[in-house]
Amino acid sequence: MELLKLPEFNIRVKDTEIFCLIRKKWVFLTPEEWVRQHFLNLLIHYFDYPKGLMRLEQTLVYFKNSKRSDITVLNRHAGIFLLVECKAPSVVLDHKVVNQLSEYNKVLASKYVAVSNGLKHFVWEKKDNEYMQLEEFPRYY
Repeated sequence: MELLKLPEFNIRVKDTEIFCLIRKKWVFLTPEEWVRQHFLNLLIHYFDYPKGLMRLEQTLVYFKNSKRSDITVLNRHAGIFLLVECKAPSVVLDHKVVNQLSEYNKVLASKYVAVSNGLKHFVWEKKDNEYMQLEEFPRYY
């Protein structure tokens, strides 16, 4: 797999599987999953986000279509604190990706949203129905 611009860690890989930090099981290793596991490591070990409040592939319904968000981090009141969309390193983070994230957030109503392809990462804070891009990821509170 490709070297990412995310912190390295003791990642467990065997054949075509990677051990998931949250689900505590082996999952199929795709380029997107590679980014997701590295991003989870960043949130857990560098920003102190609680593992117990993370959800992966949470189902949401948008215009009668069922979708799944990559990473959601709950706040201490069971609302969504951070919504993260992970893409493979080969995927360009263009307006289509940002629109997808925005559509998901219409359902989930997260305070913060982020997107990463492992090489580039962007995060926004939603205030008064507008998204303001942040320079760094918010600390969990």
